[in-house]
Amino acid sequence: MDDDHTRIRPMTPADCDRVAEIRVGGWQSAYQGLVPQSYLDSLDVTRDAERRRAHLSQSDGSVVDLVAERAGEIVGWACHGPYRDGMSGEAGAADAELYALYVDPGRYGAGIGRALLQESVRRRTAAGHARMLLWVLKDNTRARRFYERAGFRADGTEEPFEVDGVAVPEVRYVRELGTG
Repeated sequence: MDDDHTRIRPMTPADCDRVAEIRVGGWQSAYQGLVPQSYLDSLDVTRDAERRRAHLSQSDGSVVDLVAERAGEIVGWACHGPYRDGMSGEAGAADAELYALYVDPGRYGAGIGRALLQESVRRRTAAGHARMLLWVLKDNTRARRFYERAGFRADGTEEPFEVDGVAVPEVRYVRELGTG
């Protein structure tokens, strides 16, 4: 398995340009046909990198951004923290949320996403969170299979996510923590 060559570390401002490339490329690859193409075409790496830098500079430490490196190149990004207020269901303060996980589209299936997810789960477990939740587009079968293989299960909660005026359904997944 190639995971042994993946290094997971905290994201720095210098990583934001590459993370933005991965995030935009991830959206354009994974969400093609799931969200309006006009939105995917409008994604801008420079603007996304600026947003990443702003988030990092304003961080209070509760949100954790991680990058995955292979041979010195950033090949993935994950972001996790406390469960966001205002989302549906009975999630509470004891819960964590995986906000994002993106891998360079040319590296899908190489264990990078798994390594990022495992580190996010490890960190949230160590921080004492009872569960980790995440939202995934309902029709994103590849991502849903990925999370299911990692022990996450859809909990029946669904919400529309609006993209360019189009409601795109998301489903919530949950995993109990403290069990590995």
